[in-house]
Amino acid sequence: MSVAFVFPGQGSQKKGMGEGLYERFHDLVRTADAELGYSLRELCLLDPQNVLGQTQYTQPALYAVNALSYLARREDEGRAPDFVAGHSLGEYDALFAADVFDFHTGLKLVRKRGELMAAVRGGGMAAILGITGERVGELLDNFAFDRVERANFNSPTQTVISGPTEDVVAVSMLFKEAGAVVIPLKVSGAFHSRMMEPVGRQFRLFLDGFTFREPKIPVIANLSGRPYEPGAIKDTLAGQITQPVRWTDTVRYLSAQGNPAFVEVGPGTVLAGLIRQIQKAPV
Repeated sequence: MSVAFVFPGQGSQKKGMGEGLYERFHDLVRTADAELGYSLRELCLLDPQNVLGQTQYTQPALYAVNALSYLARREDEGRAPDFVAGHSLGEYDALFAADVFDFHTGLKLVRKRGELMAAVRGGGMAAILGITGERVGELLDNFAFDRVERANFNSPTQTVISGPTEDVVAVSMLFKEAGAVVIPLKVSGAFHSRMMEPVGRQFRLFLDGFTFREPKIPVIANLSGRPYEPGAIKDTLAGQITQPVRWTDTVRYLSAQGNPAFVEVGPGTVLAGLIRQIQKAPV
């Protein structure tokens, strides 16, 4: 049976993550400390300044823990995955696993990404549970909330919306009246929306300073729910910042490739739960 490794994104971070990995991969941890200017181990295990939940710290920390978890699994099990995918930030770990760039390069990318995204204020996000993504879109259209967008298609009945904070709060009442459960997300901005367009442009310029290899194994892109196209890595990563995460499409595409076993690599089991929901739902 083939295997698909999937890597979680922002929201899966937690104090204590990565325990046992920092000593095992001490050379890479030293590289991370030098790049970031602080102790990765201290941040992830102790979080003494209570900053792990801040985007500019979350993204490099979670990327590093996901990457080290992947290396540990490869050493322990001795086999490479047949497919890889990641949710938002986790896509950088999927690209690392596919040898598109090395650990240090990936850390530079997510550090810059986190810094740029953290600088955008005034936006919010909320998870809408219990109704379809199509129904979420209909309600937004019907009530003319054109500044609020669907940002994550996490499962057939879990969609994340993104936009100006006041609009997200206002439209949440409409979703509750429609029978949905609304969970505000603790984020600093309206990620995967038009509010991130300045960030997308800046990050695209930053990407021009790097040279990437083509993936050695298929990487399924959030942007399309399909494998990365040749020569499209920079445009795809820049576009990911402003466009929705199509996780449902990603899982359905992978499931159609011989029904691989899914293995979540990194802290938590959020993606495993979403995958079960997607696979149980009718297409």
